[in-house]
Amino acid sequence: MSVKHGQQGHLFVFSGPSGTGKGTVLAALIKRNPLLWFSVSATTRLPRAGEIEGRDYHFVSAEQFEHLKATGGLLEWARVFGQCYGTPRAPIAARVIDGVDCILDIDVQGALQVRARMPEAVLVFLEPPSLDVLRERLVNRGTESPAEIERRLAGAADEMAHKTVYNHILVNVTVDETVARIEELLAAYRPKE
Repeated sequence: MSVKHGQQGHLFVFSGPSGTGKGTVLAALIKRNPLLWFSVSATTRLPRAGEIEGRDYHFVSAEQFEHLKATGGLLEWARVFGQCYGTPRAPIAARVIDGVDCILDIDVQGALQVRARMPEAVLVFLEPPSLDVLRERLVNRGTESPAEIERRLAGAADEMAHKTVYNHILVNVTVDETVARIEELLAAYRPKE
């Protein structure tokens, strides 16, 4: 995947239920395709141990975040547990103009906001092979209580009900297979030489 002068890049927005393997798939995709640019979200929450400014999040004050919202500086945003999270518009716009393909990992509500503000964005929904497989993946992760697993499964069913608004729907059976299918998808959006 190369950058060509005079050709705009694309914004690819990935969503999918928690436990689908989206983070693992996108990390493998970026590793195999270092010219892709992964968008880093802004947040008003404080950094957690080990998090690095600019790699994990852009940590901003509530005032800075409100300014970004008020001036159209965010493609999407949400308030979660009292903290704000959002996608800065300027870095994506600059890279797309420079011919770089951008990757964004956000939830369904955020993807719908991006679609409204940047209709040319390509929305890709990653889903598990089934809700039973998703349950198994969540249990095997060992990071959530049984009640949290049930909450995530209910959320997954709700998210999957919105998948029809996406340009592409991919079932994540294995990481390697899914990454290969995403690479084919990205290549289809690049102009032919």
